[in-house]
Amino acid sequence: MDEVYNLDWFTSASKNECSAAVGFKWMLNQRQVSAIFLFRRNLLRRMVSVLANTYDKDFKLLNGTHKSHVHSTMEATILAKYKPEINVTLLIPELKRTEETVAKAVAYFKNIRHVVLYYEDLVNNRTKLKDVQEFLRVPYRELESRQVKIHTAPLSMQIENWDEVQKVLTGTPYERFLYKD
Repeated sequence: MDEVYNLDWFTSASKNECSAAVGFKWMLNQRQVSAIFLFRRNLLRRMVSVLANTYDKDFKLLNGTHKSHVHSTMEATILAKYKPEINVTLLIPELKRTEETVAKAVAYFKNIRHVVLYYEDLVNNRTKLKDVQEFLRVPYRELESRQVKIHTAPLSMQIENWDEVQKVLTGTPYERFLYKD
């Protein structure tokens, strides 16, 4: 599993008061294993989130604490003010590497019951949560999150060197990330 996820147990979400989110659970005494993959369709948005999260780990913008997930619009607004500057030299190789990692993860589990979900679909289509519950074979419940989305503005307003990023991605297979959310 470490090859697929490169898990870092020492900086887990549980240390950041995020114990309600479970990323991986391995139960050896179970007869059937099911996997749920949650990916981002827009890898440029994912990059913004990762860079902003890394920045906040260092500078702890919320009263000296680092939070990956927030529960108020005030906290989300504070964290969203950070606009990362993306290294355009590494941009395309990084997007390609991320795509390859996603493909490898799914390929490793091709013989195991699994479902692939995309963050954007869960946010925009409430019936996806019902699909997940059906996949898990649990009774349907209306689910609700207390988390507040941090990055809501267009990408052009979230990336410090937007013009450079736009120039590098235009005409490539990754151009779609510039405009599509």
